[in-house]
Amino acid sequence: MHYVTTYDVGDRKRSQDGINEDSVAVTTLEGGHREGFSPPGTDVSPTYDTAAASPTVHGPRDTPDDTTETAETSGDEPTAEDQSRVENEATDVFTVGDERQTRPRNRDAGIFVLADGAGGEQAGDIASYIATTVVTEELSGPVHRACRRRTDGFGLDVDEGAFGDPPDAAALETAITEAAVAANEAIVEYARKANLGGLYTTLVVGVKIGRQLHYGWIGDSRLYVVNGSHEEIAALTKDHAKVTRWEDEGRIDAVEAHVHPEGNEISSALGGGADTTIDEAAARAERDVETNTVPLYREDQILLTSDGLIDAQTDAMELYRRYVGSDHDPEVAEEVLDAVVTDELIRDVVLEADTLRDAADRFVTLSNEKGGKDNISIVLVSDDKLPAAPDPDESGLPTRAVDPTTPLEDRDTVVR
Repeated sequence: MHYVTTYDVGDRKRSQDGINEDSVAVTTLEGGHREGFSPPGTDVSPTYDTAAASPTVHGPRDTPDDTTETAETSGDEPTAEDQSRVENEATDVFTVGDERQTRPRNRDAGIFVLADGAGGEQAGDIASYIATTVVTEELSGPVHRACRRRTDGFGLDVDEGAFGDPPDAAALETAITEAAVAANEAIVEYARKANLGGLYTTLVVGVKIGRQLHYGWIGDSRLYVVNGSHEEIAALTKDHAKVTRWEDEGRIDAVEAHVHPEGNEISSALGGGADTTIDEAAARAERDVETNTVPLYREDQILLTSDGLIDAQTDAMELYRRYVGSDHDPEVAEEVLDAVVTDELIRDVVLEADTLRDAADRFVTLSNEKGGKDNISIVLVSDDKLPAAPDPDESGLPTRAVDPTTPLEDRDTVVR
């Protein structure tokens, strides 16, 4: 499993000496048994990409704290030994020199949390930090227990249930909700003690365990999964926002929603003020946080992002007036969609990037090219040890989007 994170204050706030109110927290667990650890000195995840490899392999250099010099970072050409490892990475074996070895079967898991603060720079900064740190702390125990109880694939001859039953998807989704509730209580408690008028933040959480992604969200920070073999993007979250509700009700169309003047107004968030009680905060979070679970594949890349990527246009008001003033003219609609960051554009950036880091950097550049209206934070995750997705020529992917646009009667038969 590999991941990158990146943050940017955005060009508009940078020109005003503003701060980034977003916060990101990541906790990963890597445990091995028997074949789970590679021989000393063996690197089974190459640190460069090659067009000959399928799927593209992203190595440890994609993690933000990796400082090990590699063939790519040092400027040296990849060796034949490196190339051999890459060409076999799509299978369950790899080679080191002339020796074939099995792919490590690690118990790996990750907790990925992103929050975008609101309520003023200082207040938003505090709220998002509390949210991400509390959520990762609260989820660490459940995730560790879930991994410890997964004995499959390691040749352990133990009685069924000897370590306790692994938590199912519903239990892990409940853990995510409970973590968000705990974060909400902590934010409100801080606001009460500091006598602050309001601390608010969005939250999106992804818990990757084995072949599944369990996730939850509140507000308008988003979670996507992009599949390389099918060249598809699925939006796993749906904004808790006024504009989203209006679009659902048919009061505005999808083009208007992209540039609506009230597009920055969310309808649900974590937090509160000095007059908010802990019980009120807990009840609101438990009611408003949504959760779900989806399968993952080797060709998937998971994206968590704040709305700084989606809502980057400083000229949104002008675009909105032009579109509405044209009586929703299709040609003007195309001009608006070309100017904004759509899901299709997000998909293309991920698919065209050579590495996770390249994609993350491109998202920051893209946001600023569109106007850099707000902070942007990005988390990208992939895992080349997952099973491959169904062959695109034989089957579609399971429906993973939270609000699929393809009518039920038009969906392909899929192999789960």
